Amino acid sequence: ILEVDPVSKTLTAEAGAIIESMIDAAAQKELLLPLNFGAKGSAQIGGALATNAGGLRVFRFGMTRQLVLGLEYVLPDGRIVSGLKKIIKDNSGYDLKQLIIGSEGTLGIITKVVLRLTEAPKSRSSALVGIQDYDRVLQLLKHLDKGLGGTLSGFELMWQHTYQTMTSPPSIHTSPLPQEYPYYVFVETMGNQPEDDFAQLESLIAEAMDKEIILDGVMAQTQRELNTIWQIREDVSVLAAQAQDDQHFDISLPIPKIGPLIDQITEELKTLPFVDRIFTFGHVADGNIHFIIGKKENSPEIIRAINEVVYRRLKENNGSVSAEHGIGLHKKDYLNTSKSTTEIELMRQLKALFDPHQILNPQRII
Repeated sequence: ILEVDPVSKTLTAEAGAIIESMIDAAAQKELLLPLNFGAKGSAQIGGALATNAGGLRVFRFGMTRQLVLGLEYVLPDGRIVSGLKKIIKDNSGYDLKQLIIGSEGTLGIITKVVLRLTEAPKSRSSALVGIQDYDRVLQLLKHLDKGLGGTLSGFELMWQHTYQTMTSPPSIHTSPLPQEYPYYVFVETMGNQPEDDFAQLESLIAEAMDKEIILDGVMAQTQRELNTIWQIREDVSVLAAQAQDDQHFDISLPIPKIGPLIDQITEELKTLPFVDRIFTFGHVADGNIHFIIGKKENSPEIIRAINEVVYRRLKENNGSVSAEHGIGLHKKDYLNTSKSTTEIELMRQLKALFDPHQILNPQRII
């Protein structure tokens, strides 16, 4: 970490800096780096930039690329492009750094970054609620977003079977709600008036219950309770441990279509004789849903069969094969579900322009 500038509200770091260390460094200056995902304690900022990582607060603060003001990177021919600016407005031609961000190391090697910070919130309030159907999940999102005046920072969804697995032995996590509800939503707000912010969220949750949008809910009364609630959402290693030969999926869909389409995909997966476990959860407020699928047996044919079920509906519904994890090797064959032929050809041309000898992360993406 090279600098935290409290006046321009920026953090400058080298690519190997650990994200959680950067969050802590910003906090020491009463600033917030909004990146928040389960791997923040080990993930490096260079990797987060190369994959344009998402996380739990994309709904409010955007993907990693939305936080970048300046970038330094090395091209395949050895030239260094150093644009470590702290300015927000810069319309001086093409924004080249955005080509590098999310390119998975195929166009250049990121070495330094200037990130935009925000003033640190003085309050963080959370609730966990149980909901009957997906339409009411959307009703709750609108109800909270409208009522909270821009302070809603997290709105995470977990399907019943996933929630039951996360809160039952051998998991160390216990459920603060009954495990009988079809959907569970994790809510987070960040503001500046701790008592007022808590009361506002509590009031909105009570209103939602009166309107029968939610069936049950609990507010985090202490920091420990808040951490306990969010560990249920973040500790997905519990799911992976119970899914043999697991395949992970990271898809995006239009928010109104998520409920019925995930139900269709799940039902079709259940018809496959080799599928053992199906866990679904995600960042529903930004349209990103994750699957973790366990199998009784494994082979390249089984992997392809499961891929086809999950990815088949993406193109016709204007979805994405990768919301935040990138393409790499495993999703190359399915890129055409998310990009047109013309877009893929432009990507090939960019790769050839930047890296004609194919020396950077070869064979990835395209």
